[in-house]
Amino acid sequence: MYLFFFALLFIIYQYMNEKTIFESQEKKINALTAQVSEKDSIADVLTDKVAELDYFTLLGNENAMSYFDNLALDAEEAQGLVSEAIYESNFGDGQNPLVPIESQDAKMRFNKVRFLNHRWVLADFTDGNYWGEVLIDYFFDENNQLLLTPMSATLYPN
Repeated sequence: MYLFFFALLFIIYQYMNEKTIFESQEKKINALTAQVSEKDSIADVLTDKVAELDYFTLLGNENAMSYFDNLALDAEEAQGLVSEAIYESNFGDGQNPLVPIESQDAKMRFNKVRFLNHRWVLADFTDGNYWGEVLIDYFFDENNQLLLTPMSATLYPN
């Protein structure tokens, strides 16, 4: 009888212990599942945001890409040519021809270039003391020669 009673208590103890462990593990699984779903929703939001921001780029805009396809140019190659031409203007003598603002201290040099579409580039420039941005119009003529024209510029106050 004592053996039966002891076995019954042992079985109840084991049942309660296993039930507690099972509930604890289930809570952990639910918490991790919630974290994963939260990360998935954040990833979805970020993906949507990147797609939205990528629209105003040369390589993210289908209309801009088809413009270069009609010229028999690769959009990435054209982007490289334009960027190279803009950065090469940093090495000339005198004022930078693509920056319509003259510097009193030194020559204005480009730091960053961002393509908006198949016609416009936004470029950041500085002379070390003053910073600004310029909107540059670029165009490939019938001989695929690159023409760069500064449209508008702004200088930030010190």
